[in-house]
Amino acid sequence: MRRRHTFPLPLVLIALSMLVAALACNLTDNAPPPSLVPRATFTPPPTIGFPTLAPEEFPDQATNVPRVETQTDTTLLNVMNRVEPDRLIMHIDALVGMRTRHVLSSWTSPTEGIGAAYNYILNQFNLIRDQSYQNSFTVLQPQEFAVNFADINTFSRNIIGVLQGTETGAGIILIGAHYDSITRDVENGNTFAPGANDNASGIAALMEIARVMSQTPHRATVMFVAFGAEEIQRKGSTAFVNDYLRANNIQIDAMFNMDVIGSSTSGTGAVNDYTIRLFSAEPNESSSRHLARTLNLLGARLAPGMAIDVQPTVDRDGRYGDHMSFSDAGFASVRFTEALEEPDRHHTERDTKDDIQISYLMRATQTILAVTTAMADGLRPPRSVQLREGDNGFRTLVWERVPEAAGYLIALRPPGSLIYSDYFEVNDNQVTWDGFRADRFASVAVAAKDASGLIGPFSFEYTIGS
Repeated sequence: MRRRHTFPLPLVLIALSMLVAALACNLTDNAPPPSLVPRATFTPPPTIGFPTLAPEEFPDQATNVPRVETQTDTTLLNVMNRVEPDRLIMHIDALVGMRTRHVLSSWTSPTEGIGAAYNYILNQFNLIRDQSYQNSFTVLQPQEFAVNFADINTFSRNIIGVLQGTETGAGIILIGAHYDSITRDVENGNTFAPGANDNASGIAALMEIARVMSQTPHRATVMFVAFGAEEIQRKGSTAFVNDYLRANNIQIDAMFNMDVIGSSTSGTGAVNDYTIRLFSAEPNESSSRHLARTLNLLGARLAPGMAIDVQPTVDRDGRYGDHMSFSDAGFASVRFTEALEEPDRHHTERDTKDDIQISYLMRATQTILAVTTAMADGLRPPRSVQLREGDNGFRTLVWERVPEAAGYLIALRPPGSLIYSDYFEVNDNQVTWDGFRADRFASVAVAAKDASGLIGPFSFEYTIGS
């Protein structure tokens, strides 16, 4: 575990003022008041901190070593502040109001069942398209796929939106969430299955992040996918990987799955308002785990209002999610899930909006939006990272310069660690240090920082040999 420090009071006040201001905004003059309200109690924010090394231990070339205070870039703070809680509430109300979104429920009813949910999400994507920056958001033909469940042949659909990037070769990031629901009577398509947290919360965040990001251009292309049939062995994401990505030879760089992100409470009354868990496939050196610790560090630097807690497994014990369809196929993928869960609520009639804390869902949405923006808008990672031998135990880390880079972030991972325990910044494209030692660090990665302070994705991890 890394050392932590006290969260600075000014950031707490900023975060609270952001929330109050956002809650004061309505979608339209005639918008109904929110049916969900923020929690009345206040839990202190997480303690977020680097480093484990003392400042004097870093190389002389380091221009910035993490201190007590971490500040969010003003531009990114403005982006996060565009998340509107009223919209999150509206989406959850609409989806829960359809009674069930079971894969065997009605496709023809205008108000209930999986078909009503599909139409709602598709319509929201179309609204985002119509209001997007320079028509940059495209709604693709939904992907229909066959489903056989409980000896019934039916179908489901994946809903796909694409925000086209501006830079050739900047890659593709995919954000996904599933929109179907289920009960413990798993084969019954008519039973009340509100699925507020599992997973109207993820779908609400998906649509709000798509709306916010569609208002500005981005270097990388961002895909937004609402998956069907996740609750029956993730058939929707499996079909998307096999019959859409692979069939069209589409390579994605990262997949973020949002599944159960709307509550800060457990069944025992415990509360964790300021942490979200992040799951990724093993081993610890996998591309998915590398993505997870990248997001951990980006979140700590750019969105300190919620800690991203990297987990050592691909998912909770005995559970699964759509990200696994991607990691199984070799794509780097992660799953965001709330810190505390109430498994007894999931897949039952008790998974209603009463257990959604809008302040937590808003903070989770803002955090995921922030790291997605960094991955999409930040400068591309340095290439040709090498560690060259020197004299007296000193080694030189060197990489190709990145055009427009104002500096570089050097991230260090100790042996066996899930995350980067330390980082520092340099202005040049090389740094000489006696700390690049295998007994201290297993690997190192480099990211470029632009003039505004935004950090982009990290390079591959260079293994520090003995």
